[in-house]
Amino acid sequence: MFKYGPKAIQVAFKTGDYKQQVIFIGGLTDGFLATDYLEPLAIALDKEKWSLVQFLVSSSYSGYGTSSLRQDAMELDQLISYLINKEDSEGVVLLGHSTGCQDIVYYMRTNAACSRAVRAAILQAPVSDREYKATLPDTASMIDLASNMISEGRESELMPREANPDAPITAFRYHSLCAYNGEDDLFSSDFSDDQLKQKLGHMSNTPCQVIFSMGDEYVPDYVDKKALVNRLCKAMGGAEKVEIEYGNHSLSNRVVEAVEAIMSFVKREGPSGWDDPWN
Repeated sequence: MFKYGPKAIQVAFKTGDYKQQVIFIGGLTDGFLATDYLEPLAIALDKEKWSLVQFLVSSSYSGYGTSSLRQDAMELDQLISYLINKEDSEGVVLLGHSTGCQDIVYYMRTNAACSRAVRAAILQAPVSDREYKATLPDTASMIDLASNMISEGRESELMPREANPDAPITAFRYHSLCAYNGEDDLFSSDFSDDQLKQKLGHMSNTPCQVIFSMGDEYVPDYVDKKALVNRLCKAMGGAEKVEIEYGNHSLSNRVVEAVEAIMSFVKREGPSGWDDPWN
């Protein structure tokens, strides 16, 4: 366990002491050991001489409502910088779960210095927070409230508790997650192919795998999951597609398949171009 940045929350946990790391980036409310596949994944990675890194950021647990993708990306960059400078990392693979997928897409667009050390990226359950939230009763009126607060320059003020009962949330983050084309709105099924390409096209520079749960409870029934995952992969310039039949959002009911899919991709894409990440 180590600290990778100045804030109290900036703590990371690493299994195995190797020069190649898979960094797990969780979703909303997540922290350490966020998904059931992480423990068996750590064991499988260890056998291949890879470390698994789990880390806490300002948005972990109930902090997501007062944070942003920009903040997550800055803290992820600090973690990768630490791994390169203090642990002699030879490169990393990013593994995002749920909203962690948004973090990866956002981070890779920033072109931050340390993003060059990213060998490959895995998006597990890249789903639309907006489309899920739209199935809940008060969302439309709360989006209006958030929009009004933002136009009044109050984007960092908190929304009423009923907007998001599990954590305090600013008008900015609520709008980002719930409004059409908000900052977090990257994987929605109602975007055109051109819109998806605009949002995801830069990922074509990095080997990518999309793991989609065909029984994901956060994807509304009206969404054609097969069509959506094909469109997401195409927008990313031909990402590798893995469909997990009956898999739920966190793949807790398909742990073995999750680990197998991740491992086969890491073994294949992880070592590519590793001679000198900075060349």
